[in-house]
Amino acid sequence: MTDSTGRIAITGAAGSLAGDLIGGLQRDGYSIVGIDQRTPADACAAEWFECSITDRDALAIALEGCDAVIHLAGIPLETEWGDLLRTNIDGTQAVLEMARQAGIRRVVLASSIHSAGYVEVPDDGKVDDDVVVRPDTFYGVSKAAVEALGSLYHYRHGMDIFCLRIAGRFQRPHDERMLSAWLSPADALRLFTACLTTSNGGFHTIWGVSANTRNYLSGDGGEAIGFFPRDNAEDYADAVLDPDQEGGPTLASQWDRQYLGGDFCSPNPPRLKSRSA
Repeated sequence: MTDSTGRIAITGAAGSLAGDLIGGLQRDGYSIVGIDQRTPADACAAEWFECSITDRDALAIALEGCDAVIHLAGIPLETEWGDLLRTNIDGTQAVLEMARQAGIRRVVLASSIHSAGYVEVPDDGKVDDDVVVRPDTFYGVSKAAVEALGSLYHYRHGMDIFCLRIAGRFQRPHDERMLSAWLSPADALRLFTACLTTSNGGFHTIWGVSANTRNYLSGDGGEAIGFFPRDNAEDYADAVLDPDQEGGPTLASQWDRQYLGGDFCSPNPPRLKSRSA
């Protein structure tokens, strides 16, 4: 699809990233089908389906009549392998398969910088969008599997697949690492919109990052589909690095300076307790 009149299914639609997207996509003319295990209090006038992404029968109903899928649902941090396998890997395969069966030709997959977390931060230059998979955690492995599944569904079934290696997506950068790796909410909307509207289909891995002065991630993949970020974490640098702020500045750790995955490469990566899809 290359216009903004389509019907878009969003998994994980009650999450924070979806919250950055839904209103903007609706303003652009898209009809939104939200898929999540809960319907938020502010449902944004979207059509909602409450189900797990591993419930294939429910997915088939939710995806009926949709033109594209934005797949955001998943566990966002390190946790037990079984939970990641069921939710991030099995769930992604279910979404892709039910999209294929529904005749949906375009799927945008939320991958992560952590699929390549053990890639070293470059001294100069930028890391290519399709740099080798080098996950930093079981979570990173699950996102590498998301990309591999996307590749399979493109090359075997001809679907247009966009794997977005999202870096640090927050309202504003809150530490020194994010001065390089931040993705603003507005740029997140620009990125996903570019995936929906580009005529450059195929299989893509693309860094999800804003136009940060200190950015070390390539913008080539984004430019190829018409994504041109506008926001710059440097606008927040003085506040982030202010030595007089409460608690002092949040400086980059040794892991942040060495690897793309930062503290996810440490012996104690950020972690979630076990939970279901």
